Parts: sequence; structure tokens; C-alpha cells
Amino acid sequence: MNAYRYALRALRGALRNTFHPAILGVMLLPGIAALTLWVGLSWWFWGSWNSGIESTLISLTSEGWLARLNTQRYAGFAAGLLLLLLIAPAVMATAMLLSAIFAMPVLVAHVARREFPALERRRGGTFVGSIANAVTAVAAFALLWVVTLPLWMFLGPLAVLLPWALSAYLNQRLFRYDALAEHADPTEMRRVFSERFSDLFVLGLMTGLLYFVPFINLIAPVFSALAFTYLCLDELSRMRSAGEVQPAST
Repeated sequence: MNAYRYALRALRGALRNTFHPAILGVMLLPGIAALTLWVGLSWWFWGSWNSGIESTLISLTSEGWLARLNTQRYAGFAAGLLLLLLIAPAVMATAMLLSAIFAMPVLVAHVARREFPALERRRGGTFVGSIANAVTAVAAFALLWVVTLPLWMFLGPLAVLLPWALSAYLNQRLFRYDALAEHADPTEMRRVFSERFSDLFVLGLMTGLLYFVPFINLIAPVFSALAFTYLCLDELSRMRSAGEVQPAST
């Protein structure tokens, strides 16, 4: 239950800061930019993408049941559906990646100034570490999404749990590093990641629901990043206040 309590506390902290002009200035940008990018790419390449997937499906099923049920027709429908199931997470992952790159510096500075002004900056994260974390998180998310796609046909209505769980994974994996990079040292970062994994994942589940709500999903990436920033800095502040970490050397 503590994980839910910490996650709800982070959501309240995010809501407290959402309507500040500094946050509103970046709130919509990543979602709109990602949507515009993928709508444009789909406009230009839908035909070739769809044809490629359709040809692959036909070659894989030409000797099976699909061949006996009008292969061309069903393969075309399946290709379009599969393409949508690939583009949707691409939009979400792109918006989250843009949030991590461009919005997180603004969010971390804002939350630290308003909520944790006394929190010492130990700068345990690096630009290279941030890029490596982002690439690893998005690559793992993409791989897991593609690998689990065949399970959708067997799970029925429960299939909705897969994208929800994967969005929760990407949420916590992508934002936690940048949330702590400026203020925590490497040891503190590792401790928060390992000891508060359940808190981070529960918050990922809660914010992950926002990605499936029309219009709300445009602001979901930045709101999620804001919530993770609050949770991570709050936990770091608590650890230091409790004396669970050593003070920085002078």
C-alpha cells in the first residue's frame, strides 16, 4: 500500500505545479510534436509500410488457413491493423522521449525550486548517461511491444493490460534518471531506482492510463515527467533527512 501512497503523493505534487506558466509553456509541445511527426510520416509512407507488412503476412500464411479464406482481403485488413498497433506506441514513445530531452530540465528546475529548495545538487547524472538511459528505455519498450503483439489475439479483452504495463515500464524507466541526475550522486540514484522500484512502477501504471484518454494523452508525457520528478526528489530528500545517505564530500 505504501507504493500507492507515494504515487498518489507524487500525483498531487504534479497537479500542484501543472498550471504554473513555466509548466504550461511546455505541457503540449512534446505530444503535439510527436503526433505531427507520425501523422506526417504515415501520410507519406502508409502505402509502402502497409504493402510491406501485407506481403510479409501473405508469405507467412499462404499455406495455412488464411489462404483458404481469401488471403489478399484478410491480409490487407490485418496489415492495416498491425500498422496502427505499431504507430500508436511510436507516437507515445516519441512524445515521452521529447519530454525527457526538452521538458525535463524545465520540470526538474521548477519542482526543485518550489518544493525542495534546500536539496543539494550533487550532479550524479551525465548527458551521456541520460542519452544511454533514453535509448535503452525506448529500445526495450519497442522490443517488448513487438514481441508481445502475438499475445493480443489470445488474451481478448485482457490484451489492454499489455500496452498499459509497457507504458508503465517506459514511464518509470525513461524519467527516473533525468529526475535525479542534477541532485543525486550515483549511489543515491541506484538506491532510489532499486529500493523504490515498486513506487516508480505504480506511478507508471497510474500515469500510463492517461496515454489512452483522447486529448489528455497530449499532455500525459509532460505530466508524467512532472510526477516522476516530484516522486524522485521527494524520496531523495527523505533519504537525506533520515541520514540514510552520506553527505557530499567537501
